[in-house]
Amino acid sequence: MKFAAKLCALLLMATMALVGQTSTSPKPKKVRQAPVTAADVQSLRDALAAQQSALAAQQQQIQALQNELRGKDQAVQQAQTTATDASSKVEAVQTQANRQQQTVGELKSDVTDMKSTLSSTALTLQETQKTIAEPPTSIHFKGVTLTPGGFVAAESVYRNRALGADINTPFNSVQLPGSSQNALSEFYGSARQSRISLLGEGKLKDMKLTGYYETDFLSAATTSNNNQSNSYSLRQRQLWGQVALENGLTLTGGQMWSLVTETKQGLDNRSEALPMTIDAQYTVGFSWARQYGLRVTKNFNNRFWLGASLENPSTTFAAHGNAANFLLGGPGNGGGLYNPTANYSFNAMPDVIVKAAFQPGFGHYEVFGIFSRFRDRVFPCGEPPANLSLCSGGVSSAAGAYNDSKNGFGLGGNARITLHKQLDLGVHVLGGNGVGRYGTSGLPDATVHADGTLALLRSYQGLATIEWHKPKYDVYLNAGAEYVGRNSQIDAVSLKAVGYGSPLNVTTGCYSETLPSSTGFGAGGLSNCTADTRNLIEGTFGFWYRIYNGPKGRLQMGPQYSYVTRNTWRGTGGTPHGIDNMVLTSFRYYLP
Repeated sequence: MKFAAKLCALLLMATMALVGQTSTSPKPKKVRQAPVTAADVQSLRDALAAQQSALAAQQQQIQALQNELRGKDQAVQQAQTTATDASSKVEAVQTQANRQQQTVGELKSDVTDMKSTLSSTALTLQETQKTIAEPPTSIHFKGVTLTPGGFVAAESVYRNRALGADINTPFNSVQLPGSSQNALSEFYGSARQSRISLLGEGKLKDMKLTGYYETDFLSAATTSNNNQSNSYSLRQRQLWGQVALENGLTLTGGQMWSLVTETKQGLDNRSEALPMTIDAQYTVGFSWARQYGLRVTKNFNNRFWLGASLENPSTTFAAHGNAANFLLGGPGNGGGLYNPTANYSFNAMPDVIVKAAFQPGFGHYEVFGIFSRFRDRVFPCGEPPANLSLCSGGVSSAAGAYNDSKNGFGLGGNARITLHKQLDLGVHVLGGNGVGRYGTSGLPDATVHADGTLALLRSYQGLATIEWHKPKYDVYLNAGAEYVGRNSQIDAVSLKAVGYGSPLNVTTGCYSETLPSSTGFGAGGLSNCTADTRNLIEGTFGFWYRIYNGPKGRLQMGPQYSYVTRNTWRGTGGTPHGIDNMVLTSFRYYLP
């Protein structure tokens, strides 16, 4: 090493210097020595000092080199220690890696065992689900989810003017002043609005299949009464099936709420915005029907919906003084399973209803239209004397009979806005010719001219609602009205006023009470009282209080007050009107 060689050379030079100073030279021959002077002594001293100084410098260099060597030795030792530690760590890491690899292998084996166990457990659970009870909200049957629903109700109604009606009010039957029923109030208790429903849902890869059934007991067979058993027949409310595709296209068929009825979500079935009333006939001004329909709807990004339906038609009409020169329909055929005590119109085609719904993010809005085809058979020789060229001898006959048709149209809209997540404001309107039966009061669609041809009646319906929702209670207020126009003529043969709402109708007897029509049960009919309804107006206030609402179902109760006014068209005796005050109560338990 260069450093060691340099150090040895320095040591050798120092040694030689010391030897040169201390060694004795060979004994010289005796010669005469010159005298030593002070200068010689001083020269020697200076030489010695120079050598000592050089020696000290060399010793310092040697010390510095020794210090540097010791530092190098320490660095080498530290490096050796670090290398030893690193080697130890590498060995530890290698050992740990070997252990981890062994652990991973064990985990892989455990995971494989767990997968096998889980597969076995899943199969066991699937088998177990077939034998144990399902959650109370649904039942799984062959891939279909069945959800029962409905409620049981204990309800009552008090009217200060008797109508002889259960929990659903026939608004167009509100009595006029002369009726004996106006002097009597009525109270009825009822459980008939209790409801049973069943929803079935099945999901396929790209579609959802749904079936829904709903029923109550608000139907009266010929044997029904309130005397002892209070036995009333089961009533079909809804019964329909549906297929909904992933692209937003939905097809629904069966008995359901008409497309006229307002909905809360798009055009979806089972989202109808029904008034919160206890009264099963809801409230004046509400437009609806539950009838057969074949409906197609399309959902566009949950913002816009478009739908169309073909629905069961019917003709409701009212006429006075007309001759027997027209035919609209007939009583039901018992053999054809229609009620022989009810009248059925002979319809040309289904009602066509189209609707668009919008949900821009602030409320729900709808516009819809109705097209109806009305038809009757006209008998021009039904009223003698008749056209001699057509009707032989001026005698009543069916000669020359023909069919007469009229087209009815209606246009309506709905709007509903929620404020502060608690307050719902709603408005509904419908107007047109021949749309009276879509109103809750059941006002007529049409009347009949003197010649037997149909005359459609103009009708308007409107409803405003306010609903306040809280976790424990709901408060609601409704104000609604329905109007039907007049259409009348003078029959040239009989010289009578015919049609609907004639100002020549006699109304002088509408204020005079008459004797009962039978012993005990049968109020006397008003004589000289042909008063056709012009409009009906109702105001309703009520609330629902939820006693319990949780996983065990919902228990709620509430009262309702309604004030109804029935106004008529003016006749020869004025414009009689009827009023009724009603108080209803309800106590219900809903299935969870």
